[in-house]
Amino acid sequence: MSELAAALLYALAWAVARLPWPLLRLLADGVARLWVATDAREARVARRNLELIRPDLDADGRETLLGEILRTTARQAFETLRLWTRPASRNLLDIAEVHGEALFDAALADPRGLVVAAPHMGNWELLNQWLAMKTPLAILYRAPESAVGEAFLRRVRANAGGQVEQVRAEAAGVRTLLKRLQKGGVVGILPDQQPKAGEGEFAPFFGKQALTMTLFGRLAGRSGARVLFAWCERLPGTSPPRFALRIEAAPEAIGDADPRTAVAALNAAVEAIARRDFAQYQWTYKRYTLRPPGSGEANPYLDLYR
Repeated sequence: MSELAAALLYALAWAVARLPWPLLRLLADGVARLWVATDAREARVARRNLELIRPDLDADGRETLLGEILRTTARQAFETLRLWTRPASRNLLDIAEVHGEALFDAALADPRGLVVAAPHMGNWELLNQWLAMKTPLAILYRAPESAVGEAFLRRVRANAGGQVEQVRAEAAGVRTLLKRLQKGGVVGILPDQQPKAGEGEFAPFFGKQALTMTLFGRLAGRSGARVLFAWCERLPGTSPPRFALRIEAAPEAIGDADPRTAVAALNAAVEAIARRDFAQYQWTYKRYTLRPPGSGEANPYLDLYR
């Protein structure tokens, strides 16, 4: 039943994605305005994140930035429908610039394996398709709570080609990733999702302590693999959207044996990437839900639940 529902969702996504991009952009901007007008979850969460990490802005400045973030978020949703329902070979034509490909190719040739850190910056689904074009890889993902959602996600990500193995973020999945790295393979991880309590360490992220996964540092340290950051950022003034794919070396401390040192390096690197274009980062995510033990801080999103 879940497969049938996923197939129907895919058909709907395909139909919407075939609309001309100027119309999709207008629809996305309308969705963003609706989020603000109805005080939707996306607007509430992004506004609270801005209150937490941008005290330098007054209320008007935060609202202006909020509008930009929500427009970017909504446009990305429609972009992603196109990426999920078109051939990957067509999607890759939307990448106008690639920076650091030689660095990536050198890491592929290294027998120690490669870990690709892909922050929630720009469009990470397009990045997945570019990576799959370059090499077989395994990507770690957090399964949706809905069986239909997971079936749909597996269906659309299969569009990247048979070179992508989707691995659940659980103990068995972590072992799968480590084995792949030990054989000189490639794995991709979204490193800026909040882990469960007890599965991370706190480190600053935009000046606010955030629980951060230690898994990334453990994989890098135990495997000895190379670590690179990669993301696809939208180029300004392009319609339909065009992207610059960027690859950078990770700081050595990201695989440090001390997990607190490793997560601090991880967050600093992700923050530097997000600061390139603040609105292209995913600010509709509750990044700061869990607070440091003994801090006396409450979940800053508690009053947003309804």
